[in-house]
Amino acid sequence: MLMDEKQVLKKLRDTNALLSGHFLLRSGLHSDKYFQAALVLQHTRIAEELCSALAATFKGTPIDTVISPAVGGIVVGQEVGRACGVRAVFAEKDGDGGLVLRRGFRLEPGENVLVAEDVVTRGGRVQQTIDLVRAAGANVAGVAVLVDRSGGQAEFGVPLHSLVKLQLTTYRPEECPLCKAGKPLEKPGS
Repeated sequence: MLMDEKQVLKKLRDTNALLSGHFLLRSGLHSDKYFQAALVLQHTRIAEELCSALAATFKGTPIDTVISPAVGGIVVGQEVGRACGVRAVFAEKDGDGGLVLRRGFRLEPGENVLVAEDVVTRGGRVQQTIDLVRAAGANVAGVAVLVDRSGGQAEFGVPLHSLVKLQLTTYRPEECPLCKAGKPLEKPGS
């Protein structure tokens, strides 16, 4: 099932996953918009619908396994895996800031693996997941994300599909018009 961006944005707004206000981002920048994937993914039927639409963008692509980085991507990976009819695994942080497979998860050489994530901004965690897949000798079939907020900057050398592309305006704190207007700053976290 395919969904257009307008339908996706409505679901994000209806579940308060797309917020308007004055937000402090992890990068230290400020923005008037914030996307909190967990707020839409907590609604299981909506999560299933969105992730099925995301999986459909890879129809015809050979996929044996879906992998996602923990924690944000786990629900997306599980639902995309379900929609594709394949297993879903996740990678966890190691002590050095990288990602590893634990819990008995393995990838086999030659296996076709789709990387699934809730949101991509700079793409660091997605790239770490891709590196993990390749280190196992598996093939990266592509990257599936609910929301691409990279402004088209995320590039991984494989097909990247998202349900929606968000152009979020950001400001350095010293130049933020929301600060200058005295609007309270929120730090929603990730």
